[in-house]
Amino acid sequence: MFGNFDLLEILSSFIIMFAIIDALGATPIILSLREKGKVIYCLKATLLATLILVGFFFLGDLVLKLFNVNIESFAVAGAILLFLMSLEMLLDVEFFKYAGPTPDATFIPLVFPLLAGAGAITTLISLKAEYADINILCGLFLNMVWVYIVLKMTEKIRRFFGKAGIYVMKKFFGVILLAIAVRLFTANLHSLIGQL
Repeated sequence: MFGNFDLLEILSSFIIMFAIIDALGATPIILSLREKGKVIYCLKATLLATLILVGFFFLGDLVLKLFNVNIESFAVAGAILLFLMSLEMLLDVEFFKYAGPTPDATFIPLVFPLLAGAGAITTLISLKAEYADINILCGLFLNMVWVYIVLKMTEKIRRFFGKAGIYVMKKFFGVILLAIAVRLFTANLHSLIGQL
């Protein structure tokens, strides 16, 4: 396993996952959740996201087959969730109304679908066709370190950019998230239709 260790592959994996996970782009959503009184546990969110992604890396195909769901269907479902989140950011509406016993928003919507959503999972699984497992996992763990840093620094980011800056960021990343959702939806819907 370690014989395939390659710094260039690690860097490539890191950059690809960095663009898909987009922890910095999640900052406006994190701030918005906290403003609504939701609790986010940074270490718990990072560990859960890592666990889900590593779990799907090794067992993704098996888990989906167990529920008779293919990766394309999973990606379309994740794209719909991302689409709704982007609408929240762009239109200042609220779709995700958590009515559970605690105000913990760590898992939904932060870990899934934002950090360890269908886009990250499908990307991670598809990288296995190009790179050695050890290099993909190294790239993933480096991304998770970055995720933790961003989650811990959201208040500093808020102070640096101010309310106006965060509002602009929220709208900008709302459009980016919408574009990712549309691309993920159309690419995987096309594959699903092709399977019919």
